[in-house]
Amino acid sequence: MLWAALLLPSRPDGTPPSAEALQGLAVWALQFTPRVTVCDEAVLMEVQASVRLFGGKTALHDQVVHEAADQGVKAVAWAGTSLAALALARVGVDNGFKRALPDLLDSLPMGVLSAVGPHQATLARLGCKTLGDIRRLPRGGVSRRFDKELLAAIDQAYGLLPCVHTWVALPERFASRLELMSRVETAPALLFGARRLLQQLCGWLAARHCGTTAYTLRWAHDSMRARDAGEGGELTIRTATPTRDLEHLCRLLAEHLAKVSLAAPVGDLELRADEVVSLQAASASLLPDPAQDGESLQLVLERIAARLGPDRVLRPVLVDDHRVEWMQMWQPAAAPRPRKTAAIKTMPQPSWVLPEPLKLATRGPRPMYQGVLLLLTGPHRVEGGWWHRIGEGEAATTANVQRDYWVALSEHAGVLWIYQERLANDETAWYLHGVFA
Repeated sequence: MLWAALLLPSRPDGTPPSAEALQGLAVWALQFTPRVTVCDEAVLMEVQASVRLFGGKTALHDQVVHEAADQGVKAVAWAGTSLAALALARVGVDNGFKRALPDLLDSLPMGVLSAVGPHQATLARLGCKTLGDIRRLPRGGVSRRFDKELLAAIDQAYGLLPCVHTWVALPERFASRLELMSRVETAPALLFGARRLLQQLCGWLAARHCGTTAYTLRWAHDSMRARDAGEGGELTIRTATPTRDLEHLCRLLAEHLAKVSLAAPVGDLELRADEVVSLQAASASLLPDPAQDGESLQLVLERIAARLGPDRVLRPVLVDDHRVEWMQMWQPAAAPRPRKTAAIKTMPQPSWVLPEPLKLATRGPRPMYQGVLLLLTGPHRVEGGWWHRIGEGEAATTANVQRDYWVALSEHAGVLWIYQERLANDETAWYLHGVFA
């Protein structure tokens, strides 16, 4: 078996880490294995079944150690049993496989096992200093004088007895809280603690094979705040596409925090996932993919929009509308794209459309534009828009159109896109609306 112990440091006042910190670390660890449990001030992971998934023991070890540092983990230890990994982590020994497990554990102080704590003073008077000293005591006398948990814990640490754990279940919704080590007075400085929560969120999303499109960061002001400062504030970040990319989520949050002013120092942070959707991970390839080398355009646009404002970075989006002026609209780049795609248009579409249709002169029934126009194909009827109101109040008008479009040929201007519109008293007028390249 392969066990990893992630040891959290004590809080600034010397007390053990909070239950929220341990739970958050456990949720983050679920991305590596579903067998995660909380034991005292540490989180234990049984990762034997995950070795092949992460590319071997070395790759798994490097990834866990690297990401655990951002979670504030004090020490990471690996061993063949859970209690052995916890004991080694408490003394700062990371590798429980460099020697035989009994040789490693016999030299450790006896206080590295929690079950020894209630009996440590008595054992010390018997001359015991290490786990090896306890093992050399007569087992019969130890079982009669001390409770059965002592010998059971030692046997479990040495792999002589199986150890039963209560596994941490993956929560249905993500919400994690972090108590900051010191009071923070500027909003950009909140990113240091928020990154740890975002890493937990990404681990939770990876375990669920999902991505997020919206998450909320809340902060609570210090209890010594001014009366008008309020209890805290919050910031909601949205993405156009589902993602669990930690660096991208951190960059977006950093851009938004740069615009926030705190009314009082902050002592606590809370992160909540608002919108979670399934995310299909990119398949691995034996050959390098140049498209994945750089940052995608969508990520770049979201970061620029977060810096300049959502209304200053727009993109065109196709709309299901047969009226030419409303076949597309401009929306913020960070906003989700419409799920329904625009229908394929069957009538000819010009290369260029005029901002405003140009009314044409006529010679008898035929329209003119740099000469008399020759009608090639048509008519293509476009009618509707009575439901579309423009403006407000008495000045509001409808965008209803009744047009017959034609493809026309001009001797000097080339192929044009014109339409005929009915006016009052059944009169008609011709308009130039587009040009074919």
